[in-house]
Amino acid sequence: MTQQRNLILIGPMGAGKSTIGRQVSSLLHYEFVDSDHEIEERSGADIPWIFDVEGEEGFRKRESAMIEELTLRSHIVLATGGGAVMREDNRRAIAAGGIVVYLRATVEQQLARTSRDQNRPLLQTSDPRSVLTKLMGIRDPLYKEIADYVVETEQGGVKDVASKIASLVSDDL
Repeated sequence: MTQQRNLILIGPMGAGKSTIGRQVSSLLHYEFVDSDHEIEERSGADIPWIFDVEGEEGFRKRESAMIEELTLRSHIVLATGGGAVMREDNRRAIAAGGIVVYLRATVEQQLARTSRDQNRPLLQTSDPRSVLTKLMGIRDPLYKEIADYVVETEQGGVKDVASKIASLVSDDL
């Protein structure tokens, strides 16, 4: 098997990509990188501001450039944004960039985990449940298309899920 260099976490908002990613990176002794955080750091603006000023398309352009760059690095655990899979070039870069783990979360879990988070522009609506349900319908097949592993996030805490992922991918890295 070809030696893979990175672990890339994909999945919907609220699936725990950043939280679980930090834990997995510690277990694997890899650097943790969050693509959304990198975009904010480099642009000097938070994601809601980017959405307000540049629209979703402007944000997605920034996200694509960031994913292209980050997937070329080595020995990182990369947490991607929930919508990163919407662009075919992102899916290609993610799939080629390492072992891809889809953190699957139910709409109920996503609602619970994002309910007080003002940093989610797509959920600033009167009916976040319908938004999450619609997004899951569109994105779930795309997550599955590029995932090497699918891990349910509802069983066990962050450490349990992170340990499971580390065990799953350790032979592949």
